[in-house]
Formats: sequence, structure tokens, C-alpha cells
Amino acid sequence: MRLGAILALCPLLGAFSPAACLAAQGHSQPQIVDGIVAHIEGDIITFSELRELAAYQQLLDGHSQSDEELRSELIEQWMLNDEATGARFPMPAAAEVDREMSRVQNSFPNTAAFDQRLGEAGLTSEALRRVITRQIFLARYLDSKFRSSVQVDNAAIANYYRDHLVPELQAKGQPAPPLTDVTDQIRELLIEQGVNDRTAEWFDETKPRMKIELEPLDSFSAVKPSEKPGEKQ
Repeated sequence: MRLGAILALCPLLGAFSPAACLAAQGHSQPQIVDGIVAHIEGDIITFSELRELAAYQQLLDGHSQSDEELRSELIEQWMLNDEATGARFPMPAAAEVDREMSRVQNSFPNTAAFDQRLGEAGLTSEALRRVITRQIFLARYLDSKFRSSVQVDNAAIANYYRDHLVPELQAKGQPAPPLTDVTDQIRELLIEQGVNDRTAEWFDETKPRMKIELEPLDSFSAVKPSEKPGEKQ
């Protein structure tokens, strides 16, 4: 996702993307508040979306992907969102989003630690909820799209148990539970891996058929990861 600046006042562009505008009033020189990093099928992906995803990853993992990787992920999210909304796939319930918000917050020692990390990542509670809602929506759509095509038999489960789970537990000095006790967990893990594999194949097949134009990221190289577009620190 990258373009330089969009100058002067501009309208909202794209249902999936935030506005990309410049506020020039009161300034002798235009001031960048957002920019375009990719055009896709007549829509755009903005720098602020890229920074929001980076902040979300920073919150969860303490680091984020490169800008190129973030842009690629946002393009794939756009593709999924476009198909899911076209299929009228339901948005997650507020209660489900609340539970995930709580899970993220509870992964920190206390509320103060969560609030500190949130601030360090440059993410607001509203932005976090927006990203989590989108993540749940897209994950549920992928599961709905591909799960039924993934078949996991008992032989695959036994192989995973023998070749992966037991060696990993032994390396940690932990006893391996009986296969019957972990069959359901292994089956779900293998299904998730199958969904991921089919998702990757779908992206590889679909992306070349789409009209995607990438903008140079150099225009945003001076913006710090924790700095919102248009803000000066």
C-alpha cells in the first residue's frame, strides 16, 4: 500500500478504506494526513490502514511485519472482505468481539500494562475493536469457505501424534498423553492447517486476476511506526 500524498481536499475513496485527504487550511504548505499504498479493483488501501495493522501486531507480538508484508496482508484482507461482503456473510456479534477484546486485555498482567502497551503501539481502544472485528469476520469466512473441503482421517492424526507431538513433548521432558486423549485437538489442528493451505492456494490463483497497482513506500519512509500519518512528533 503506498502512494505519496493526496493533495488538497478529497472525497472518501472506497467502502473498505478510510479517507485519504490533505488538510491544507491554515498551512502555507500541504500537510500529509494519509496516503494511498495500493489501488485494487477501483478501491484503495491507505497508509493509515497499514499503520493500524502494524500497531495491532505490535500490541499482540511486540513487533510488526515489514511495510511490504503489511501491504500484502491488507491486499489479501481486501480480497476476502470483498468476497465475504458480496456473499452477505454475517458480521460477528458484539458479544463475540467483546470476548476477544477481553482475551487480548487479559493476556497482559493488569489493565495498566495493557493500557501502556496500547499507547506505545499507537492504538486506540476503538481502533483495536475495529481490527478485531475485521479479523474475526475474515477468519470465520475462511473457515466457512474451506473447512468442508478439508478431510482428516485417523491415519493423519496418528502420524501427527507420532512424528510431531510426541517428539516435541519428549524434547521438553514432558510425558506424551495417550493418543485417544488428544485426537480431537490434533484433528482440529490439522483442519486449521488445511484451511490455511487452501487459503494460500486461493490467493495465489485469484490475485493475478485482479487489478492491483502498488504505490512506492518511500514517501512514508520518514514516518515513524508509532506516528500517525499527518502527526509530527
